[in-house]
Amino acid sequence: MSATSVPSMADFLSKNSYSPPSWASHLRPIPSHTFSLAQVPTPIHRWNLPGLPNGTELWIKQRDDFTGMELSGNKVRKLEFLMAEAVDQQADTVITMGGIQSNHCRATAVASNYLNLNTHLILRTSKLLADEDPGLIGNLLVERLVGANVHLISKEEYSSIGSVALTNALKEKLEKEGKKPYVIPVGGSNSLGTWGYIEAAREIEEQLKSRNDGLKFDDIVVACGSGGTIAGISLGSWLGALKAKVHAFSVCDNPDYFYDFVQGLLDGLQAGVKARDIVSIHNAKEKGYAMNTSEELKFVKEVANSTGVILDPVYSGKAAYGLINEMTKDPKNWEGKKILFIHTGGLLGLYDKVDEMASLMGNWCRMDVEESVPRKDGVGKMF
Repeated sequence: MSATSVPSMADFLSKNSYSPPSWASHLRPIPSHTFSLAQVPTPIHRWNLPGLPNGTELWIKQRDDFTGMELSGNKVRKLEFLMAEAVDQQADTVITMGGIQSNHCRATAVASNYLNLNTHLILRTSKLLADEDPGLIGNLLVERLVGANVHLISKEEYSSIGSVALTNALKEKLEKEGKKPYVIPVGGSNSLGTWGYIEAAREIEEQLKSRNDGLKFDDIVVACGSGGTIAGISLGSWLGALKAKVHAFSVCDNPDYFYDFVQGLLDGLQAGVKARDIVSIHNAKEKGYAMNTSEELKFVKEVANSTGVILDPVYSGKAAYGLINEMTKDPKNWEGKKILFIHTGGLLGLYDKVDEMASLMGNWCRMDVEESVPRKDGVGKMF
């Protein structure tokens, strides 16, 4: 089954042989199978975001937050490939890690449960909270509902030990207990996971071909948190028919780090291209990963109010905010262009920001019913 087919109920969770796009057939290694997890293709439509330069058309792949609820977001596309390998290796347990509100960890926990695999999540949190119950906010609620084993680590410990050593230590512990763990890196971002967004590029190609208006994008904009999504979409756009310039807005680390990381993913696929030739990476982290300025949160609220599109505060919210800032600084560079913004999901992360966003919310009141309105007990049925 092509990744651009909408899975039927019979297709969902099915294991399928995989054939790459013709323009990616030279990449190595080519995955042999995928699991059908995502509800694709996700729609593309116009997005009338305020503040666009003259003549600029902004479209949104509306959206990769539509790939499913528990399994929503860009990570699901990667997991289609990663979970297939886990099952091929006869794993009974999946290990991965991320931030305390990691969308990837939540999607991995749900996908693992669907496939009868146990999940162990290493979650970064503040030093003050590493010894406390992490609670049930946002992604944590879903993870704990599906029975994921949560291991908390402080940001300081993570910084000094690193993700590879931490996941390997947990893997060795579980192996001693007789388990057969499969490790998925942060964000599902390795060369195998990159195929998820190579497939997304094919999906966009086919969506454009099916239109009768000749729509073609000059630029593609997407958030960057772990590097796999931008590696796949940039490579797919470069090799395939899209030929759009990809702009990645990094929400953590810095552009130089991501250029190097993406290069490693490309080399792992024997792509033979340079990261700096296929993607332009902009710094959009502001205060830091999963930390927001009041201006960013106000922007998320205004976008929802004016366009109906809800952006998450960690990824797409920062990317869209960064895009508008770039357009404001250099409008001539964007005038007259057709731009596709890829919404990567992560809406559950908003629940972690309710206290910070409370002051932005108004529009409520106690309904005032005039005395002249007739009243009779029992008329209003409370279903």
